[in-house]
Amino acid sequence: MFAKRTDLALEARELWQESAGKTTRLTGVKAVKRKQEGYPVTRVDILDRRGEEALGKPRGSYLTVDLTTFWQRKSDFFQRAVRAVGTPLKELLPTEGPVLVVGLGNRAMTPDAVGPLTADHVLVTRHLISAMPRQFSGFRPVSVLRSGVLGTTGVESAEAVRGLASEVKPACVIAVDALASRRVGRVCAAVQLSDTGIIPGSGVGNHRHPLNAETLGVPVIAIGVPTVVDSATLAADLLEETGVTDYDEEKLRASRQNLMVTPRDIDQQVRDLGKVIGYGINWALQDLDIDEMNALLS
Repeated sequence: MFAKRTDLALEARELWQESAGKTTRLTGVKAVKRKQEGYPVTRVDILDRRGEEALGKPRGSYLTVDLTTFWQRKSDFFQRAVRAVGTPLKELLPTEGPVLVVGLGNRAMTPDAVGPLTADHVLVTRHLISAMPRQFSGFRPVSVLRSGVLGTTGVESAEAVRGLASEVKPACVIAVDALASRRVGRVCAAVQLSDTGIIPGSGVGNHRHPLNAETLGVPVIAIGVPTVVDSATLAADLLEETGVTDYDEEKLRASRQNLMVTPRDIDQQVRDLGKVIGYGINWALQDLDIDEMNALLS
C-alpha cells in the first residue's frame, strides 16, 4: 500500500481505517467529535503503544479544529475562530506559570511562514510585568521567539529554543509550525493542537531535532497548520476518488522529488491564520477579550 503523507493525527486515523476496513477495531486510540463556536473539533487520543504503532505518532492528545467555514466570512467568523482555537488550547496548557511561544519556520518562504506570522500577534508580557508590576500584575508572563531556520541562522531551532528556555524557565512551550495534509480540502482549513511536541520541518520532510518534554524538560504544546500537500499523496487520492486503485505505486514514489502543492493565495491565507492562532494563544493565556487584544497589539 502506498504510504500517504500527513502530519495530522485525524488523517492518520482515517488512513488506518481505510487500509484496515470498517470491521477492524482500532485499539489504543480514542476519538471524540464536538463543536466549538460552530467549528467542528475532533480529539484523537493515542492511549498506548498499539495506538502509536497504528498511527505512527507518539501517545498524547491531538485536537483538530476544522476552520473550513472560516473562509466564508460569516458573522463574527474571526472572533469565533479565535475562541475555537483558544479554548481547546487552554485545555492542554498548565494553569499557571510563564510561557514561551516559538514561531518555527521561514518567513521568507510563504507556506512555511505561519509560525513567524503567528508570533507577530502574540501579546508579549514578560518584560512588562518586570518593568511595571502593578499595571501588569494580572497578566501571565509570555515570551516569544522567532527561531528562523538552520539555513539562515546556522543554529538548529531546537538549540535556540533549548538555550532560551534555560534562561526564561517557562512552565510550558507553545511551538507553532506549518504541516502537511493528505487532502487539499484541509490545507489552510485545519489547526492541529497536541501535547506531544513537534519536529521542526516535518511538514516538508526536512526533519530536525524534536521539541518535546524530553528535550526541553517542560511540556511542549504544538500548534500546526497544514499549508501543503505532498504531490504523490495528492495524486494517489485523486486516482482513488475516480475509482482507480491499481495505479503504479513505484512511479508515484519516484515522482515525489520533494514536490509540494499549495494554494495560489497561500500568502493571504497564511496571514489570516497566523492572526487567528496568535489571538487564540492570547485568548488561552490572558484574561482579555478580542477588542482589548487589538488595543494592546496596535
